[in-house]
Amino acid sequence: MDIGMVGLGRMGANMAQRLALGRHKVTGFDPAADARKAIQTQGVATAESLPALVEALSTPRVLWLMVPSGKITDDTVNALAPLLASGDTVIDGGNSNYKDTLRRAGMYAGTGLRYVDCGTSGGVWGLKEGYSMMIGGEQRTIDALRPIFETLAPASDRGWGRVGPVGSGHFTKMVHNGIEYGLMQAYAEGFSILRHKQEFGLDLRQIGEIWRYGSVVRSWLLDLTTDALGKNPNLDGIAPYVADSGEGRWTVDAAIDLNVPAPVITASLIARLRSRDADSFADKLLAAMRNEFGGHPLKKA
Repeated sequence: MDIGMVGLGRMGANMAQRLALGRHKVTGFDPAADARKAIQTQGVATAESLPALVEALSTPRVLWLMVPSGKITDDTVNALAPLLASGDTVIDGGNSNYKDTLRRAGMYAGTGLRYVDCGTSGGVWGLKEGYSMMIGGEQRTIDALRPIFETLAPASDRGWGRVGPVGSGHFTKMVHNGIEYGLMQAYAEGFSILRHKQEFGLDLRQIGEIWRYGSVVRSWLLDLTTDALGKNPNLDGIAPYVADSGEGRWTVDAAIDLNVPAPVITASLIARLRSRDADSFADKLLAAMRNEFGGHPLKKA
């Protein structure tokens, strides 16, 4: 199948390579010349503009977007619309907010263009291990795209599927990432407790290795955590600053909108926000309050 890949960052480039290895004809585009040059060394053809990319594809065209959520996705979807023809399909494989996805799909409705949202998980390991894909869109459109999903997935019959209408793929991936926040926070807190019990001299990597087999808490995330602890046991050179790309916030927002309690995911998001405040005014004020009402000593900076 002939596929145009828009966005050749690490994940987009890896997906293009996996598709090419699966004997699909893949042409990539990225505004960065270095990204285009890098993928060319992997045997993937490139185009120097969106119009050139569309021109290079046979009809009906399939355009897979792997670009950051928000304005860049909007700009790309808007730029593609007049270049495409009835029967062409746009797949948004990035981490778009599902509400934005519904709006973009609505723009394409009635034009003969098909819009699919594919929540994609696999990160830097996807090229080797395959990608988990949560797909939203019309059944007949997804059926036509089956060879693409079967190639990208860990196996043709595992790790991918249509979860519902357009928007549902990104909604499902949003919740997936919210769960990921909670799992990561639990592992981080547990290993931190172990590390602080210094009189036992615990080897965290060894404990991770033990838990990886037979334990109810075993997971791929634990595998990666154990690997990280083996490489850098004291996490030297790593700042205690945890970024978030938005999906945790969106998950908490959805939970509130749906009146669903989600304390673990919410707390894990708050922990990430807390990690970025190296000079916390709130903590200073707490210390000041304790001093005011109880005369508790203040620790000077």
